[in-house]
Amino acid sequence: MSTTEPTSTTRKRRSALGMMSFSHVVDDMYQGAVPALLPFFVLYQGWGYTAATGITLAATVLSSVAQPLFGLAADRWRLRWLSPVGLLVAGLGIGLSGIVDSYAWTWAAIALSGLGVAAYHPVAASAVRALAGSSAQGMSWFSVGGNIGQAVGPLAVAPVVLSFGLVGTPILAIPAIITALAMALLRRTLDPRPPAPKGGRKIADNAEPDDWSSFLRLTLMVIMRSIATLGTTSLLGLSMIDRFSMDTSHASLLLTGFFTVGACATITGGWAADRWSKVGVSRVSYAIAIVAAASLVVAPTVWLAIAATALLAVGLFLSFAVQTTLAQGYLPNRIGTASGVALGVAMSVGGIVAPGLGWVSDTYGVQWAQALIVVFPLLALLIALTLPENPRQRH
Repeated sequence: MSTTEPTSTTRKRRSALGMMSFSHVVDDMYQGAVPALLPFFVLYQGWGYTAATGITLAATVLSSVAQPLFGLAADRWRLRWLSPVGLLVAGLGIGLSGIVDSYAWTWAAIALSGLGVAAYHPVAASAVRALAGSSAQGMSWFSVGGNIGQAVGPLAVAPVVLSFGLVGTPILAIPAIITALAMALLRRTLDPRPPAPKGGRKIADNAEPDDWSSFLRLTLMVIMRSIATLGTTSLLGLSMIDRFSMDTSHASLLLTGFFTVGACATITGGWAADRWSKVGVSRVSYAIAIVAAASLVVAPTVWLAIAATALLAVGLFLSFAVQTTLAQGYLPNRIGTASGVALGVAMSVGGIVAPGLGWVSDTYGVQWAQALIVVFPLLALLIALTLPENPRQRH
């Protein structure tokens, strides 16, 4: 009895963690769909780089503002239903994006999708913390679901739009509808935290004090990574088409490859962080990203550019799950807020800068915009050098 029950509980938790990871695949598929749609918007709608990257802004501006608010709500009220609803909205927004008849309506549909993604992340990551504890590797399996989803996004977009045109985008909403329904039916199993008491008072998850100084520095690091990642994914396909005459289907495959390598790096980073150092993994991650981003700018051939892209994926994703567990460690009493910022803002704030990079591409060329991206992992590394491994170690 004593051995069977823990084994049964462990299996249930692993199954629940697997389902949460799968839901993350579906949710972040809609993040990956946005950069994959940009070349098709340029092709079919005749937009320039600035207009196209403005769509990335749509996907992220509301998300970056709403993410911490959803995190606060997750801490206060334990809103289990918010993750499936957010996932559903994320899918519906992408589904509508190709069938509306103006740039403004397309922008609004993509913004709606970004808002749904923002609603999904804090509650989902808080539930994973309850299932997996403080293990970076446990969080990495959930995080890698997002990486896989971003890789699946371009794979899903290309055949649908090439076969049906932009009017086929409603097909892309089907996975969200099915997965959100399954999450809604299983929400108590997927989120083992006790319900919040009446009145919505926060239940402290840990008696340790919150380390706001380290958390704020970590947030700045997350923002730098976000700009580098979304700047890269927004421009990568357009750059390969412009610099090396790559066709749109191959550009979508390259984005898929970028996120696939990122998924492997996320798992590796979680494993290394549990055995070595979370902060150490972050520092190595951004050092690699600096070298790779610079190499991508000067790559003289398409194959060297692809190799630099793969290395850049390693650098940007090695610390992806690690920074979430670091944030949760710095704010042990506000897990939802920490998750919303570290996991959600990591995928949103950078989009605010994307139109500026698009303007640089239109005005000076896409390589100049890619050169600017090198600055952001450099700043992230400088910030990482100031972070403590233990929240009680003050710098």
